[in-house]
Amino acid sequence: MNYLDITFKLVLGLLALITVINLTGKGNLAPTTAMEQIQNYVLGGIIGGVIYSKDLHVYQFGIVLTIWFLLVFGLKRLKSKNHFLQRILDGTPRVLIVNGNVDVAACNAAKITAQELTFKLRMQNVFNITHVKRAVLEQNGQLLVVLSGEENPRFPLITDGTIQKNILAAIDKDEEWLIERMAEQGYSSSSEIFLADYLSGNVVITPYRSVEKG
Repeated sequence: MNYLDITFKLVLGLLALITVINLTGKGNLAPTTAMEQIQNYVLGGIIGGVIYSKDLHVYQFGIVLTIWFLLVFGLKRLKSKNHFLQRILDGTPRVLIVNGNVDVAACNAAKITAQELTFKLRMQNVFNITHVKRAVLEQNGQLLVVLSGEENPRFPLITDGTIQKNILAAIDKDEEWLIERMAEQGYSSSSEIFLADYLSGNVVITPYRSVEKG
């Protein structure tokens, strides 16, 4: 076994990992979407598989890492420009329970069984579904639960310029209502907005660029 070759590959893999994390964002350290999780699995598989392979040389390892990085970085750029592609790759939050009523169609679409749903509720010390005001399944598989009588947490109405219609429906609002709230704060399009939260009945907007108030 050529330990020098393994050392070079290990160092190259470590540098590649640091470079990818710094260039594609720290989100990969704590994946919030299936895409980010897959990226980490693939990188781990590439590094682990190539390090102990006698048939792949260091320069070939570098080529493989470069191709992988270009693929990841390219998809990330495409997602930031194409919201339809972003929804396909990352998915969207799904409202599973509203006012104690389970949306079976939403559960089926999210591939969540009744057993899995009740397990996720029990993990948050919720044993009676009728006490749930709203339950939202996030892209990373975590269940956000709001109980009846609790103050609403922050709900993202707009993320990366895209209106989250399912969240609007969950809080009994529509796009027209959101557009009016945006106009009140000087915004004419959701594309101007990086993030808009619904907090205690108010829409809190974080724009890509600040808007000068008249």
